[in-house]
Amino acid sequence: MGRAFEYRKARKLKRWGNMSRTFTKIGKEITICVKAAGADPAGNSRLRVLLQNAKAANMPKDTVERAIKKATDKDASDYKEIVYEGYGPFGIAIVVETATDNNTRTVANVRSYFNKFGGSLGTSGSLSFLFDHKCVFKITPKEGVSLEDLELELIDYGVDELENDEDSIVLYGAFDSFANIQHYLEDNGYEILSAEFERIPTDYKEVTAEQREQIEKLLEKFEDDEDVQNVFHNMKDDEDAETEE
Repeated sequence: MGRAFEYRKARKLKRWGNMSRTFTKIGKEITICVKAAGADPAGNSRLRVLLQNAKAANMPKDTVERAIKKATDKDASDYKEIVYEGYGPFGIAIVVETATDNNTRTVANVRSYFNKFGGSLGTSGSLSFLFDHKCVFKITPKEGVSLEDLELELIDYGVDELENDEDSIVLYGAFDSFANIQHYLEDNGYEILSAEFERIPTDYKEVTAEQREQIEKLLEKFEDDEDVQNVFHNMKDDEDAETEE
């Protein structure tokens, strides 16, 4: 239990501390979602979740409205979601998810970051075997429903792991089970606090403190790029070590 949540929690909190960066990320997701399935949350289940994510991040209402309006503006640039994979220094596998209106710029930047820190950009799909692609929901517990009972209910909908996190419950499921899980939670009156997609390493690679410092510099370069939405890696974090003790 906890492998996905502990893997991402510290880095996510650090990145979400930069509110403008967070708003840009969610705003792009909303724009892409609205272009794909419309601006009405009632008929766009993914948009309903993204609006909840925006609320959880304290994203201003006018910023959300601008993201929705941008999707309906015929003159606005189209964002394309592109995934890059490669190895950083010391053999650390890195997956970079982007949303860009200029793929030439984005791929040049991503390649330059890898090269600058002694890594290399690989081909699409080359590292997929090193990560499990999961959907992750954070929900408010319902009075009278135990974690065990909820797990039994959700197994048939694609959930394969649950855990308590302070005053909420975190659910992990297969990537393609997102819609089924969301519909179950909505139909049964659960409050969805957030919902995301994660790439969870199937195995972690240990590094020294000095190696970690160099890898962190590369990860920060990726995360500072406005075209980058998410960065995943298989470096063992301090949190992982603590969890195993």
